[in-house]
Amino acid sequence: MKRFSLPTRINGGIRLFAWLSFFSELLIILTGGAVRLTGSGLGCPTWPLCTPESLVPTAEMGIHGVIEFSNRMMSGVVGIIAVVMLVLVFALRKERRELWTLSLILLIGVVAQAVVGGISVLTGLNPFIVGFHYTVSLVMCAIAAALLVRVYAVPGPRELAVPRWFMILTHLTTFFVALTIAVGVLTTASGPHSGDLNAARTGFNAELFEHLHAWPAYAVLALTVTLAITSFGFTGTRVHRWLLALLGVELLQIAIGLIQANTGLPEGLVAAHMVLAALLASAMTVVVLNLKKPVAVAVQIAEPSPATVTA
Repeated sequence: MKRFSLPTRINGGIRLFAWLSFFSELLIILTGGAVRLTGSGLGCPTWPLCTPESLVPTAEMGIHGVIEFSNRMMSGVVGIIAVVMLVLVFALRKERRELWTLSLILLIGVVAQAVVGGISVLTGLNPFIVGFHYTVSLVMCAIAAALLVRVYAVPGPRELAVPRWFMILTHLTTFFVALTIAVGVLTTASGPHSGDLNAARTGFNAELFEHLHAWPAYAVLALTVTLAITSFGFTGTRVHRWLLALLGVELLQIAIGLIQANTGLPEGLVAAHMVLAALLASAMTVVVLNLKKPVAVAVQIAEPSPATVTA
């Protein structure tokens, strides 16, 4: 009987669960969006139980209870994947400390998200807490993307692969991406999709916030175009390729944002906008991580010994 042992190097299993970590984080954003957009936010009115007497939804709670409970169960799936990922990199925790750290953060994030989700239910879907709940999920997607990058990266020291001005401009773009998402969360929290008909909204002017949300988004687009053009021909890094991917996400996100704003915020487009925001943060994370490349190891050619020369 073959004895089970933890991986001592990156293998297919680690790569598989790194991908599962990323896609499960995206999926829980989608299921969370379904809860909000179908008015199922209080489908399970208590937490951690679905009702004061039952862990699972009852027949009287209808489809809203099923949708809300399904999202809670998805949290369990994400948690299981996070645990497996942490176990798989356990033997690598010293050699590849970044993989261990990122995997641990993902697991802690699952627990934190469950608690924040419970608080949002217990506070009657307070819009600020619900917005924070989504923001943390988005950050977890970005962390999962970072884990994926590091799983495929060459271990060891790294050095800057782009000019310093380019690095600064990239980090400035990251700031505007974060600002765009933050204002977008407040915009959604001020709009009609509260998760429940009786849930409170922020009281902010949603139309004003739509404009405030668009301005940094256009700044992100302009900066990304600049980075994509100037990065052409960079060697030793994939930053140009990922900037094009980032640009594609931005163009699609802006198009959907404009359509949904002019068509009464249809649920399907709002859900797509939420998922694309997570992809935007993830792609930006990958771009930043590709600003560096492994340090080239010089090959030293030993000089022949005197004995060899005289032989």
